[in-house]
Amino acid sequence: MSTLRGRVAGLPDWDRCAVMGVVNVTPDSFSDGGEWFDTELAVKHGLDLVAQGADLVDVGGESTRPGAARVDEAEELRRVVPVVRELAAAGALVSVDTMRASVADQAVRAGARLVNDVSGGAADPAMVPVVADHQVPFVVMHWRGQSIDMNNRAVYGDVVTEVLEELRQSMERAVAGGVDPDRIVIDPGLGFAKEAGHDLALVAGLARLRALGRPLLVAASRKRFLGRVLAGGEGTAPPPARERDAATAAVSAIVAREGAWAVRVHEVRASADAVRVARAVEGAAAVAATGDAAGTAGTGETSGTGGTSGTGASGGPGGTTANATGTV
Repeated sequence: MSTLRGRVAGLPDWDRCAVMGVVNVTPDSFSDGGEWFDTELAVKHGLDLVAQGADLVDVGGESTRPGAARVDEAEELRRVVPVVRELAAAGALVSVDTMRASVADQAVRAGARLVNDVSGGAADPAMVPVVADHQVPFVVMHWRGQSIDMNNRAVYGDVVTEVLEELRQSMERAVAGGVDPDRIVIDPGLGFAKEAGHDLALVAGLARLRALGRPLLVAASRKRFLGRVLAGGEGTAPPPARERDAATAAVSAIVAREGAWAVRVHEVRASADAVRVARAVEGAAAVAATGDAAGTAGTGETSGTGGTSGTGASGGPGGTTANATGTV
């Protein structure tokens, strides 16, 4: 396990950035709405994501795309709970993506191991007590309001500083409500009350968010800011969401190298490969650093008034001769 990524109590310790696959049991999600709306298809999709390399699957029944209206509680429960139950029974590590305490409660009872609340507990005052009572990990995302009008709230002076401070406040509220701080994951909320420039600044400033002392989940998959980057200029239409998977994998590699605990993605295989490559590079860097340290120790300086001989820090086999000042 990397000390850079941290650990989340109640979940496995992966030796790399984890991959969370998305299962949208919705008719209106921005990238794949309706495709997995049927319970049986959603379960199959979740198991397919695991087979492709997902460490967790995140099941949600309410679209949070910009402008989306909320679904009612009974419908969200109908969509989510059966899928969570079947995936958990099949051995998948399941997260539930919801802003409702009642959905979180029933999903955890059905086998979910993690609650991923895009509002960070702000949308439903009962959420924090439910999470605390179940003693499950809790994703606290940066959030400024519901999807229907969140774009109007994308106003920042210094986006990284403001997101960090607002996340700190959300964490403190969760801990004050009884959530174990060792079970908290933070998410900068890319695309939520953010313009493309804000999202890019947060990816670039990810290391600053580690000041919060908790593992980071990054959810960049297929989002608008990637479409803006790929469009290449003003007046050019961004590619459709499904054509942003290569760009998503690029972000996965970047943030994995920056110490993200997990990435949340729709298309798993490319990001699963990306985080493994990032881990291999991380390992190579560690080996190189160890070698550099050993080399420095093996060729270090010794001082004295005469010659030295033998092996050790003063040189290699056969000895060395000191110069006039005694420094080798």
